[in-house]
Amino acid sequence: MLTGHHCSDPFTRGAVSMKSISQVARLTGISVRTLQYYDEIGLLKPSELTSSGYRLYDDNALQTLQQILFFKELGFSLKEIRQILENPDFDRITAFKEQKKMFRLKRNRIDRLIQLLERLEKGEQCMSFKEFDLSDYISALEDFKSSQAETVIEHWGSIENFDLFIQKIKDDEEHVARLAIQQFGSIEKYTEEMKSNLEHFSEIMDAWYSQVPEEMRTEDKFLKLASHRDEDVASEPVQSIVREIIAGAQGNTSRLLIGDARNYCRMMIDLYSNDYLSRVFDTRHGAGSSGYIVKAFRYYLENNRSENG
Repeated sequence: MLTGHHCSDPFTRGAVSMKSISQVARLTGISVRTLQYYDEIGLLKPSELTSSGYRLYDDNALQTLQQILFFKELGFSLKEIRQILENPDFDRITAFKEQKKMFRLKRNRIDRLIQLLERLEKGEQCMSFKEFDLSDYISALEDFKSSQAETVIEHWGSIENFDLFIQKIKDDEEHVARLAIQQFGSIEKYTEEMKSNLEHFSEIMDAWYSQVPEEMRTEDKFLKLASHRDEDVASEPVQSIVREIIAGAQGNTSRLLIGDARNYCRMMIDLYSNDYLSRVFDTRHGAGSSGYIVKAFRYYLENNRSENG
């Protein structure tokens, strides 16, 4: 962060003389090379160039630099910072207020980590994971959404559905963090693995789907079932599809996993009643598709009480 901290500095007051790049470097603790790089990428341009080509910075440039350093401290990438600063609606005071909120959240998280370490240091067995967060993973998901919008829409149905997916991770962060540590050893390793998967998401999905035998592609059968949503779920064509789905699941999956036909029906009813999953499915395949599937399986369940137990 900035090493200059007096309120009489140009960061907080009006016009003072221009500062050379070396003076800015000494004031802020940022290297001359870094300031040159900021100029090269268009993040922080000098206010003027001398006749000899030396960079000079005025108060406004220093205020922008201060803003950049705050964002960097909060973990924003240089690309993200540039996009923020170039936004015509950007307001410096509003940004300061938002940054203050984020720093308080960061401070609170660090305080919780310190408290956890103090308890562990005393020999307490604290299997707590709420002190850890998935901010890097969530940032990767946000980047994926921005850079791979078409892929997101293809697999989630809409950007809004993907936002809901991200929110569910945030809401259940402690549980996800616990699983990440159990399976990968650390949140960092989990995040790296997930980032890699996101970078190659389309290839992974294509490879996975190509390896699934046609008779096991139950999604196609569910789409076939949903395509009848204007018909009575009690009709023979509809119930025939339900029986086909159940038979396919039992033939390709261990009964230890899905149980009997009635248990499988309950599983499908629960699955397609899920708010998030039903929203994704309906967005991709038509409003009411999930609800129709639920009704079709519920009818089967209520009218085949003796079948398979």
